[in-house]
Amino acid sequence: MSTSLLFRNIRVSLACGWGRGAKRALFRSPVASLQLRRPVIDTSYSSHFMDFKGSSIPSAMKKLVVTKLSQKFRDAVSLQTVPVPTPDDGDLLIRNRFIGINASDINYSAGRYDTSVKPPFNMGFEGIGEVVGVGLSASAHFTVGDTVAYFVEGAFAEYSVIPAKKGVRMPAIKPEFLAILLSGATAYIALKKLGELTEGQTVLVTAAAGGTGQFAVQFSKAAGCHVIGLCSSDTKAGFLKTIGCDRPINYRKEDLSEVLRREYPRGVDVIYESVGGDVFDLAINNLAVKGRLIIIGFISGYQSDLGLAPVKTTATALPVKLLKKSASMHGFFLPHYLSDYGEALASMLSMHARGKLVCEVDRGDAAPGGRFVGLESVFRAVDHMYNKGNLGKVVVALGPEAESKL
Repeated sequence: MSTSLLFRNIRVSLACGWGRGAKRALFRSPVASLQLRRPVIDTSYSSHFMDFKGSSIPSAMKKLVVTKLSQKFRDAVSLQTVPVPTPDDGDLLIRNRFIGINASDINYSAGRYDTSVKPPFNMGFEGIGEVVGVGLSASAHFTVGDTVAYFVEGAFAEYSVIPAKKGVRMPAIKPEFLAILLSGATAYIALKKLGELTEGQTVLVTAAAGGTGQFAVQFSKAAGCHVIGLCSSDTKAGFLKTIGCDRPINYRKEDLSEVLRREYPRGVDVIYESVGGDVFDLAINNLAVKGRLIIIGFISGYQSDLGLAPVKTTATALPVKLLKKSASMHGFFLPHYLSDYGEALASMLSMHARGKLVCEVDRGDAAPGGRFVGLESVFRAVDHMYNKGNLGKVVVALGPEAESKL
């Protein structure tokens, strides 16, 4: 290493906050300066791939960590202050601006997806923000300042390190893109691969005004189907009409079973089901001949100890009910369909850019305590969802500065 290069690297290290120790070591002895060469090179590397100055990366950050397995989110999760992580060779460091809330967050905090994982572990599935650090290999595809969305475990943090291969470049930092990322993709792929939608068919979407239900309504309508949407308020029913739902049903005012019996006596061709319990029973009993029931969740049971809501349809009765109608029932879990994800995402982004896809987000304006800002508000956001207060995808802004990115 030339003398000029060495001192240039040292100047970079001083600018990055390594100054006092490096300065003392440099002028102590020639041996000390030789011993310092490796750290100086590493610091110089960091200055090229970490946007310390432009993004003011702090030394510490906040994140949410599961410290106890429980479906009771407030009992399971704690807010902690930890060092900001550094990306490895193939990684990106993302400053999260918005994070997405999912019904399945409490399943994750309860350890239901992988029983081998024990606390402590990080929470959250999806985020969007800007790249502030890039590993060497990752720099072939991303650069500091890029807008990236992702769904990777550990998103409930002010900064997240993710594999570059799991980052999705986005045109802007908008919370609407979080709705597309997971909730939209679930509806798009499930209906395309399992729904086999045909023009003129009838589709029932449960929890239709929620994060994924809103997309199921729109994709079904775009396929030329008659769409029934189940929801919990007149406000949600009004929203469903604006996105093409032909028959919104506010179950607090109308009995779903009676409406289906009276208005759809031949049954329903496709049911996009995420509630479980009694709604699952109604779905099974109201399938049309050759009907398809797609199960993407059962939120009514997630808060119970077992994570399931009781159903009246017994295991012995279910095959009979399906057989009599040549009907089928499918489970859908997005990670099993990642080979379809790229096409789904590209199609949805194109639809959204052309004004053909509504991505409704709920930022907490109508929730107790107001808009969801900061990791502390994740707890309120989860409560808001389980109190059936949300309209659209629930998102949390990480800091007031996220507002300025819109």
